[in-house]
Amino acid sequence: MSDTTFDEVKALVLDVLGIADRAATIQPETPLLGAVPEFDSMAVVEIIAQIEERFGFVVEDDEVTGEVFETFGTLSDFVTKRR
Repeated sequence: MSDTTFDEVKALVLDVLGIADRAATIQPETPLLGAVPEFDSMAVVEIIAQIEERFGFVVEDDEVTGEVFETFGTLSDFVTKRR
């Protein structure tokens, strides 16, 4: 995982969820799925749309899994692999 990609993904997720005030506490191992109350199905849709727009690739439906959204780091790793 690239630190730059992690920082970009982290900022994108925090912005979508409206929780930028928690930025200092977010690390790659910070849980996302099931741990952040603001992270719901609508947030997943918005995060995917933002990732597609910002990083220039399409996320297929079968790629949207619990493993991808398990932590901030796993989401960043997904983006790094798809870039």
